[in-house]
Amino acid sequence: MKSLLVFTDLDGTLLDHHSYSWAPANQALARIAERDIPLILSSSKTCSEILQLRRHLHNRHPFIVENGSAVYVPAGYFKRGAGEPIGEFESRFFATGRGKILEVLDSLRKSHGFSFRGFNDMTAEALAAATGLSREDARKANQRDCSEPIQWLDSDRALEVFREALASHGLNLLQGGRFQHVMGDTDKARGVAWLMQCYRNAWPDKDFVSIALGDSPNDRVMLETCDIPVVIKPARGEPLRLEDSNRVIYAEQPGPSGWQWAMDRLLEAYPG
Repeated sequence: MKSLLVFTDLDGTLLDHHSYSWAPANQALARIAERDIPLILSSSKTCSEILQLRRHLHNRHPFIVENGSAVYVPAGYFKRGAGEPIGEFESRFFATGRGKILEVLDSLRKSHGFSFRGFNDMTAEALAAATGLSREDARKANQRDCSEPIQWLDSDRALEVFREALASHGLNLLQGGRFQHVMGDTDKARGVAWLMQCYRNAWPDKDFVSIALGDSPNDRVMLETCDIPVVIKPARGEPLRLEDSNRVIYAEQPGPSGWQWAMDRLLEAYPG
């Protein structure tokens, strides 16, 4: 019998792009919880943001933050442990710290005259306006460990020069649903692969099938890493297209409605 692992992006995937609601996916979420299928949140969001969302979702499983920069595992979840203890969690970090990233961004802005606005540049009010979050939720979004989201305000040509300059410092630029994310040499796939190995080590008798759901370019590698990729229709623009199309599910509805549609079919295909 197959055992499912579900990795999901949040903004624009499980959460509506505009309202941040997951209500249209409630039925599938209930079925997943009833079957005790691990639902692993994987997002550009911070640890503080995901902790709050996990409480609302009654989720007790590991989660991946800041586009794969770190993984948090509830203490004791895997029998042999899974990282450095931080409070009630064990953590594994994969990327450059935010302090170093901010130093590089400040240097590049001064040396090249690039025009962009990062979370660190914004007041709480400006960040709330840019994200559509409440002021308190915007504060949580700014409690970052390993990345800096930015709004690019310069030309496309300057963006390519900026990308190359970041690479010379060992940093990447990743396009998310709303912002560009400056981060170290990691991605969601790294956190997903590490967690999948943890599950296999902890339960070697189980035959795990991994499902990933996402809508943005920063989800591509996560989708390609898992057995069954589910591309959710984005709120804006064209859907991602993956090369191995035979195993890809394309949801025709955006956000949690598409999430519900896809998971309905997968839960029927793998009844457990």
